[in-house]
Amino acid sequence: MKKISTLAAAALVGAAAFHHAGVALGDDGWVTLMDSSSKGEWGEVGKANWAFKDGLLSADKLDGKDLAYLVSKTSYKDFQIRAEFWVDDEANSGIFIRCDQSEKIDAKICYEVNIFDKRPDPTYGTGAIVDVGKVDPMPKAAGKWNTYEITAQGPHLTVVLNGQKTADVQDSKHLNAGPIALQYGSGVVKFRKVQIKPL
Repeated sequence: MKKISTLAAAALVGAAAFHHAGVALGDDGWVTLMDSSSKGEWGEVGKANWAFKDGLLSADKLDGKDLAYLVSKTSYKDFQIRAEFWVDDEANSGIFIRCDQSEKIDAKICYEVNIFDKRPDPTYGTGAIVDVGKVDPMPKAAGKWNTYEITAQGPHLTVVLNGQKTADVQDSKHLNAGPIALQYGSGVVKFRKVQIKPL
C-alpha cells in the first residue's frame, strides 16, 4: 500500500510540475501549451506585439525588423501537434518544430510548417514543410479558423491541414528533440489552441 501511495504522490508531483511549467497534461496524453484559458509560458526570440485577449494569442505588428517567435520551454522529439489558428491574407506565420536551439529560430535549424498564403513560391507556402516537403496545390488558410495536425516520428513527418494531408516526407536533418516555436512575420496571426502529445 505504501508503494502505491508513493507512486500516486510522484504522479501528483509530476502533474504539478507540468502545470507549473505553464502546460496542462490531459488524461489522454495531450499537453496543452495554450488555450482559451491560458497563454502558457513561452520564451521570446525577436519582438512582436503578442497579446492574450478574449482567449486568443495574437499579434499584428513586429517591433523591429526581425521575425518574432514564441518558443516552448520544453523540447520534444517524437510527437503530434494540434494547433488551431486564424490568419489574414497578409499573414506570414508558421509552426517550427525540433529546433536545434531556442535562442535562434529559422528554417535552417528547425522544420518550418508554413502558414503563408502569399509566399512568392507557393511550393513551400501554407501546408508545406519549408525546403523539405512541398505542397501542391497550396491550400489557403486566410480568413477562417484552421487546424494543423503535425506528426514527427523519427524521420517521418506529416502535415494535415483541416483534415487534408498536405505533406508526408522522410527527412533526417533534425532528428533530435528540440523546442517548438510559433512565428509572427506579418499580417494578423491568432492562435486559439496549441497541444502536443509525445509519442
